[in-house]
Order: sequence, then structure tokens, then C-alpha cells
Amino acid sequence: MSGLTLLLADTWAESIGRAIQHNWALTSILATLTLLIVIPALILGKYVRICLNILRDTEPPLSMVQTGFIPLRGEDRDFFAADGIRLRGTFIRAWNKPSLGLIVFAPEFKSTRHSAARYCKPLVAAGYDIFTFDFRGHGDSASEEGYTPRQWASDREVTDMQAAIHFAEQWLEEQNRPAELGVFGISRGACSAILAAETCPSVKSVVCDGAFSSDCTLEYLMRKLAKVFAKVRFIYENHPPEFWRFLRWCVIITCRFKFKCKFPSVRKTLTRMLPRPILFIHGERDSYIPVEQSRLLYAQSPQPRYLWIVARAKHNQSVDLQPESYARHTVHFFNHFLGMVEETENMFRSSRFDELVAAERNYHHISVAAGREVAVGPHGRVEPLVSPDEAVEDVEITPVDVSNN
Repeated sequence: MSGLTLLLADTWAESIGRAIQHNWALTSILATLTLLIVIPALILGKYVRICLNILRDTEPPLSMVQTGFIPLRGEDRDFFAADGIRLRGTFIRAWNKPSLGLIVFAPEFKSTRHSAARYCKPLVAAGYDIFTFDFRGHGDSASEEGYTPRQWASDREVTDMQAAIHFAEQWLEEQNRPAELGVFGISRGACSAILAAETCPSVKSVVCDGAFSSDCTLEYLMRKLAKVFAKVRFIYENHPPEFWRFLRWCVIITCRFKFKCKFPSVRKTLTRMLPRPILFIHGERDSYIPVEQSRLLYAQSPQPRYLWIVARAKHNQSVDLQPESYARHTVHFFNHFLGMVEETENMFRSSRFDELVAAERNYHHISVAAGREVAVGPHGRVEPLVSPDEAVEDVEITPVDVSNN
């Protein structure tokens, strides 16, 4: 029996060999298609599985409820998202003064509406009402059956953010106030704020701390992890840009079926959004969402746009590392673009840039070690030169002796 099996195997091998010999052109075509289609498909499949694991399991640092603050008192209100999910929010009124405006606060992943105290206390003291809320599956808001909230902003969080904005609009109308407001978001909340603002013309200004675009961040993480999971160094180091873009598309499409939700692109939304003032804040040492992500979003945004890179700060830690500067940036921004408060010292006042440019004519220009051009006045006062398109940043500059100039 074994001899018959060997004979049949030899006969089959001979037949295949003759077929290949007589049809070498077809065989070459099939082999080429295998190399060009099957092998890349297997590589893509592996990358997609890794990306899905990142989306499913990876959580950012400090992704827990923040407790290093005293919650602000306010009026709790329930409202409903467009798909019927009950959400809990709180209106916090300005302290002992007429309101300058209303700001909707969107907390970070795994945090609750009470974390507004960590970021918004200076705004409340400055005269702003705050409406803060819990996303679905967080705090006192209801959970959606079959949906697991993740650190990536999905269409569910956008729906929640839109509901919060519309509920805030109704609250303003009930008080005979204009339906105009600002939004202030942290990390995933910042992404949701940008995505919702596209369809909400009542949003007049946006502050985003630690914002990112899911598609670009996934590509960054995938490039980083490719060094770990890819076995052939030459392959992962030479993937063309088109490969990563196609991989991004494959992951987003797969997520729709695996997680039953969509992850909209913040980057694309910014290119479509009607111009409105937006301030990006990002920690320089953010090891989870690299600072390049906010730089990318800043570059994609319409004017007026601003970017503040907080030196030495990690993810969502800018407010703790530089609380006074954080308060100054956020209060000045909303004062100028929402409250319409006239302030001579406001860092976002447009005429401030004109004054600086005019003052440059009487200054000597020098270069400092960091490569940043500064203006040195006749008494040795050193100021950073700022243009309207430049990011608003705090820059430490060492005094320079100009007595001999």
C-alpha cells in the first residue's frame, strides 16, 4: 500500500512539473501575484490585529479618576443623548459676579464631571459659568449595553458632547441669554469637543488639552511597535507612507465591525470646520500622546489658532506643573474670544502683536542658545518676538549683557 502511495505521489509530482514547464508564463504570473497580494495581505492582517489590541486593551497613563481637588458645588441636571442614553451634568455658576459666558467642560477618559474643579476653578472665579458632565459609562451617567468606552473618542462620545452642547444652549435660552458658548476638553474629551464643534455653530471658542487624532496616533503607535513585532527589520523600516495610510484605513473599517462604533478623525474635522478660535495645550514630555500630535492638529486648524507647549509636563499634567500659567492662558483666551473682555495685558489681544512688531524697530536682534530670536531693549530687557501665526508659549530666556552693543 505504501509503495502504491509513493508511486501516485511521484506521478502527481511529475504532472505538476510538466504543467509548470509547459505553462511557465502563467506560473510566473501566479507567483508574482502571490508576492504582491498574498504576502502584503498577511502582513497587513498581522498589523491590524496588533492595532485592534491597542484599541481594545491599551490605556493611557493616569487613566483613573483624578482626586487631587475639591469638587465645585453646582446644580445637577439629567439630560439625554440623541440615542436615548441618560447623562448627568452639573451647572456651576460664576462666583459673586455677572456671568461672562458659559463653557462646556468635557473630562478625560475614566474621569468624571467633578474633575472640572481641577481645570476650571480660575474660570469660575473670573466670571464664567461651567457646565460639566459625565460621558456614558462614566460617573453618574448611564451605560450603553454592548458598548465599552475606550480612551479613543468614538461616535458615542461625540453624540454625548453634542447633547451637552445642545442642553447648554437650552439653558442659556431659558435665561434669555445668547446661545453662544465655549468648550474646554481634556484628552479624549478634547477630541470629542473638536468633533462636536464642527456641527455646533453656537461654539465660539475651543480649548483643548492633550488632543489627538485617533488615526494619526494609531499610525504613530503602530510604527513604534513594528520594531517589536516585526521579525524582518528591513521590511518594517521600508514600508512606504501609502502602506501606513492603507493600514490606518483598514483598522478604522475593522473597528466598525469589531467594536460596533466609529472613531472619527479629528484631523479631518479640523480641515472642514468653520474658523473659530482654538487653543491647543500639550505637555512637552507626554509619553503617551507625543507633542507632535498637537502640532499636527495645530497645523491643520484654521486661524485664529494657538499652541502652548508646557515644558516638562506629562500627559494631562500641565495644570499641575504650571497652575498659574495654565489659569492665565485659559482665562485670557476665553476673556478675549468668548467674554469679549477688553484687557490691555491679554496675551491673545491682536493689537499686541502689532505693538511688538512696531517695538522691534528700536531693538537690537540677537540669537540665544536655544535658537530663538529675541528683542533686546536699551536697558537690557529681553522679550520673545511673537507673530500672529506663532504659538503662544512661555519661554525662559537668560538675560544677556548688551552694554557694549
